[in-house]
Amino acid sequence: MATRKTNQKNSLEKYTGNKVTVCIVVSQWHKDITDALIEGAFIQFEKAGADKFEITLLNVPGSYELPLGAQWAINSYTPDAVICLGCIIKGETPHFNYISKAVADGIMQLNLKYNIPVIFGVLTTNTVKQAKQRSGGKHGNKGSDAAIAAIEMVELSNKLKKEYAAKS
Repeated sequence: MATRKTNQKNSLEKYTGNKVTVCIVVSQWHKDITDALIEGAFIQFEKAGADKFEITLLNVPGSYELPLGAQWAINSYTPDAVICLGCIIKGETPHFNYISKAVADGIMQLNLKYNIPVIFGVLTTNTVKQAKQRSGGKHGNKGSDAAIAAIEMVELSNKLKKEYAAKS
């Protein structure tokens, strides 16, 4: 999947008067990769107007812990969105499959349970080289893509709430 590029100016100010709260939950496993994902996310928030966001960064040991860390973030901070950043690299055993599926399923469940965007920014690659290419290399930065997804989902949520309020 190619990195998504957007020239569209962020329009959060149309829908919200308050800062948008975002929690970024990041795995410390493959820290060089996840640090690059964080950097990509922060660059995107800067482009969107950093003064519009209140961002909390939370570390968890590995990608398997991302869903629980995200749940704790939701319960502690009541954010408008959560971004989960991690990196799972395939090895010689089926461990990769179990962890990848558990993390993806856990993040999806949080979206539906809490009715807020919980963004899947977890690289699932075959090699370290592929992970590096997707965390600031030739395939872009999936941390940036995750930030864009969070912004767009908060915008959509706010738009729908405003339209519903106008009908009431």
